[in-house]
Amino acid sequence: MTETTQETFIAHLVELRDRLLRAVGAVLLVFFCLMPWAGQIYDLLALPMMQALPEGTRMIATGVVTPFFVPVKVTLMVAFVCALPVVLYQAWAFIAPGLYAHEKRLGVPLVLASTVLFLAGMAFCYFFVFKMVFAFINEFAPKSITPAPDIEQYLSFVMTLFMAFGITFEVPVAVVLLSKFGLVNQAKLKEARPYVIVGAFVIAAVVTPPDVISQFMLAVPMWLLYEVGILCARFVAVREDRPSDDDAEPASEVTRS
Repeated sequence: MTETTQETFIAHLVELRDRLLRAVGAVLLVFFCLMPWAGQIYDLLALPMMQALPEGTRMIATGVVTPFFVPVKVTLMVAFVCALPVVLYQAWAFIAPGLYAHEKRLGVPLVLASTVLFLAGMAFCYFFVFKMVFAFINEFAPKSITPAPDIEQYLSFVMTLFMAFGITFEVPVAVVLLSKFGLVNQAKLKEARPYVIVGAFVIAAVVTPPDVISQFMLAVPMWLLYEVGILCARFVAVREDRPSDDDAEPASEVTRS
């Protein structure tokens, strides 16, 4: 490794550190602003479960410090979601100098689309999936027991589903990026459709509870969003057929590795 290459590598590490610190700082700033309302935030998260439980039933906390740490974890999750545009922008700003001009123009649309789709996935999970899943589970629960979910297990459950649906709703972005960078084309995307459908149901069976409703409600949106990605990829491919003059040169002087 030459001295120039080593200096460039160190410069990239320093920039990566700065980007990470800015992203973490944004999350912590929002977190500390929301901390006074941590209890209310958890109550809002627990609302779908509380509506499905029998009247007068409450959740339980089996740990000594669980009533404190669980709302803090929920508040941190909410802070990350609120700061997601900043986090995604910092990630994009780190890789953007090594891209060509026509690739760099994807930056703002990519950040906006990724944020909106991730939030849409979480909202779909909260307002539709939770309501149906908890009602289904409560309906099949034996009448001889009194449901009393533990708040820590509930948090783990909802965070798993939030991540699953949030990432699932990013499928159109992933498809567009693969098409934009020439890794796949329209024909290959259509040929892969049967495998995507099967894979969607397999993934749903792994990450969701063992009930048909939640699996179906994850697999079907994943498939439909893949179709949306195919439509968007077609417009991206049309634009690639008419490259501009600045597409022939890198977006910056940084050598593409």
